[in-house]
Parts: sequence; C-alpha cells; structure tokens
Amino acid sequence: MGRIAGRFTRVEPRLRAGRLVLGLLSDLPRKNCWTIAEWAGEAAPHGMQHLLSRASWDADGVRDDVREYVVEHLHDEAAVLVVDETGDVKKGTRTVGVQRQYTGTAGRIENSQAAVYPVYAGIRGHAAVDRELHIPRSWTCDPDRCRAAGLGEDTAFATKPDLARTMIERFLDAGHHVGWVTGDEVYGGNPKLRTALQERGTGYVLAVACSAEVPTGAGKFRADALAAKVPKRAWQKLSAGRGAKGQRFYDWAVIDLAEPAPGRHQLLIRRNRSTGELAHYRCHSTTPASLATLVRVAGSRWRVEETFQSEKGLAGLDEHQVRRYPSWARWVTLAMPAHAFLAVVRADEHAHRPKALAEPLQLPHRTRAAPGTQPREEDPGGAPG
Repeated sequence: MGRIAGRFTRVEPRLRAGRLVLGLLSDLPRKNCWTIAEWAGEAAPHGMQHLLSRASWDADGVRDDVREYVVEHLHDEAAVLVVDETGDVKKGTRTVGVQRQYTGTAGRIENSQAAVYPVYAGIRGHAAVDRELHIPRSWTCDPDRCRAAGLGEDTAFATKPDLARTMIERFLDAGHHVGWVTGDEVYGGNPKLRTALQERGTGYVLAVACSAEVPTGAGKFRADALAAKVPKRAWQKLSAGRGAKGQRFYDWAVIDLAEPAPGRHQLLIRRNRSTGELAHYRCHSTTPASLATLVRVAGSRWRVEETFQSEKGLAGLDEHQVRRYPSWARWVTLAMPAHAFLAVVRADEHAHRPKALAEPLQLPHRTRAAPGTQPREEDPGGAPG
C-alpha cells in the first residue's frame, strides 16, 4: 500500500483503500462494499462506494504500480506472459459490458461480463499485471447505454485479442522484457495479434483450432491434416509442467512452416497419451527454439487458470457488485495488488520451505447465499440497488 500511496490525492481515500484491500484479503465468506465496510468497523457502505465511484485517485496508476511490483518480486528471465479472459455471471442488463455469452466460469451461455488479463508467469509465481473489460458490440453501438455505464460515448468495439495486444504493448512499452506470450485459440486465431508480436520480436506459442490453415513448402494445410502426417518416430514424450496430480506428460511433435515473415515459424502438436486428443499451436521465435522450450511455454498457459482461481477465491476479484465502468475498474485494480501480495509472500516462503509449499495457493470454502435469496447489488452512485 505504501507503493501506491502517491496515486491518492487525499489521505481519506488512501486509508480506506487500504482497508478495502485488507478486506479483500480477509476470510469474509462474501466480499463487497457492505461486508467489507462492516468488517472494517464502518457504520455504512457509503464510504467504500464513494471510493469506487467518485473519490479522486488514479486507478490506472495503481495498475502500473502493481505491474512493477509483480515483475520486481517474481522476476524471471524465462517468464511467459499468458493472456486469457474470465467471465463473471451477472443478472439484469445495466451492469457494464454484460450480455448473454459463453463463459468458462459457468461452462455455458449466461448473462455475464468478460475481462481480459495478462498474467506474468515465472518460476517463482504468477499474477495479473493488467486488466481490460470487454465491451460487446451491443454496447458500443448504443452511446446512451455506454454513457449511463460510465463509458465514453466514443467507446469503440475491440475484440479480446485487440485488448490483449494493447496490454502486451503497454507491458513492453513500460520497459519490461518477456520472451514469450501464450494464449488459447481466441488469441492464436487472430492474425493481427500474431503480427504485432512478430514486429515486437516477441516469441509466441498460441493455440489454434484444428481447422486452422497453416503454410508449408507444399502449400496450405489444415493443422489436423498435418498432424495426421507426423511419423511415429517424430513424437516425443515431454512434461508440460507440474499439475495437481504430478507432471503432465503428453506426446509432442513440431513441424516447420513456410511463413514469409522473419523468424522461425512452427506448428506444435500435443497428443493426449490416454485419449489421443490433439491440440495445435502456432509458434514464432526470432531465434531457433527447442521443442522442450516450446512445450514449456505451452504448458505455462495453465498458470492463468490458477491465477483466476486464486484471485477470485482469495482476493474477491469476481465479487464486485457494481454496475458502472469506473467502479468495476477500481474494484479489480485493488483486487490485483491483494492477489499479487499473496503470490509474492508465497514465493518468498517457497524459497525457504520448498517442500512445504509445493501446491498452489489454497482456496477457502466459499459459502453460498441461502436458497431463494439474492446478494445485494450495489449502485456505485450510493444506495444498494
């Protein structure tokens, strides 16, 4: 909190932000302005709501401070930047960015909002270093709706890969170096993102659909068609990293691609040793990279899921009950240092007691609302909705 103190123009919001972050780190079964205010000894939630909506402080500056804190304490020359989105199920139509869409959180199409996060993943630990809320076309084509939700009338539609590219460039422009970026098919299937990474000299291992066409010396082929041509001797058993049940072993193969752009371009193929299920990755590196390196980067993608689980389970990332964009941005921005603090403390403890902390951050039991009841939604302008 001392690191971000300069982002607050007055002492009152700075102290209250500290209490909110401590509340996010507490063992409260449900974390929102009501419960955290009560936990902090405040008579009403209005102060916490004011902090999120109208108080004068620089949320983007805090975001930048969190990025510096994470890179400083979890620094790793071989770190990977993992990009992914996570969804929060919401009711109604007034919460910023909400619409019916598929969300992995629920595993189905739900009324939800989605945000994209880049996660810095190194050997010491992993934590989010940025955030962007995805605003669907159903919002950007309605200026009045955007204005009511605290968005600018000129808010333009941006795809999730567009948001990822913006945040990756912001990370690199801040003077940080990362050798590799990885993500799922949403990001691997976007040529603009791949081209932007190539132009920055940043390597990537990005998942693509089996139907994705890739260039070879003999013409373009679907990724799954190329996988079918891989001879048996070309597959190698390698671990994608340690999971909850030990090392995650798969069979891997790599095929060189005939891409005209500079650098080395390859198709990485992963085969499940039990089911035979395949996954495909477009890869780029400025210098030749070994198969083991590509596998390590591909395996780093699981770190983003662990980050989302611990951010939500331990730091209340998804428990915001606000409708407008400024309040959303401030809530998640304060959840980020809460989780980053836990990640750094765990990394430091792990350096002294590696055997005692071999597992990821453990999530507490999440209590649910009583049947037939709904949690209160907070209007960032004041009273609960």
